[in-house]
Amino acid sequence: MNQPLAYIHPDAKIAADVVISPFVTIEGDVEIAEGCWIGSNVTIFNGARIGKNVKIYPGAVISAAPQDLKYQGEQTLTYIGDNTIIRECVTVNRGTRDRMKTVVGNDCLLMAYSHVAHDCLVGNHVILANLATLAGHILVEDWAILEGMVAVQQFVTVGAHSFVGGGSLVRKDVPPFVKAAKEPLCFAGVNVIGMRRRGFNEEMIRQVEDIYRIIYVRGYNISKALDIVESEIADSAEKARILDFIRSSTYGVIKGMIE
Repeated sequence: MNQPLAYIHPDAKIAADVVISPFVTIEGDVEIAEGCWIGSNVTIFNGARIGKNVKIYPGAVISAAPQDLKYQGEQTLTYIGDNTIIRECVTVNRGTRDRMKTVVGNDCLLMAYSHVAHDCLVGNHVILANLATLAGHILVEDWAILEGMVAVQQFVTVGAHSFVGGGSLVRKDVPPFVKAAKEPLCFAGVNVIGMRRRGFNEEMIRQVEDIYRIIYVRGYNISKALDIVESEIADSAEKARILDFIRSSTYGVIKGMIE
């Protein structure tokens, strides 16, 4: 761990095998678990709680103060989960009094120049490609993928196993298992490839396709479509997840295909 060209506050709690490169700055209220690698010119501010086997590449800034004018200096946290990779110049800001924390889960990949703002909750196995940007208070569920230059509006939820195409502006909730693309952002099919890669069988995938055909292709309004799904589609974990997500959406979900 010892690196004479780095500044490491003596109060920081850092596992003995953590590798710290030159010109790193680590403040006092920081915890870094075993097996981590910290690249050069990384800055880790107070409130960071970094799990095991995390790799943080040069120029990244972790747990900086929120870019929120309502922030009054409250002591908040930033959690980075085990086995997550944070590439060059990524920024992850700590929370505000809203949630008191920002969370990036386990086994995530945050590619270069991506940004996770205050009070975001990012699940496990999430990929944010280059320049993907999350505003504050966003929930990204497990296994979601945001391609390059995706910008997500504050308070939006991106559902599990979803895929958002590059350059998209996300202003509404993105339901689980879907592909989303175009401008304005809309349903572009089911994320079949992603579901297969994660072990969903063909029957599960067909059921999800049937559900979204009712919701997005047949021309029903959302409430009517959900009633039909409830009555005509067999019960399953996937069906329950989709219905619960859409019914609990505060800002509404993305629309159907645009001709």
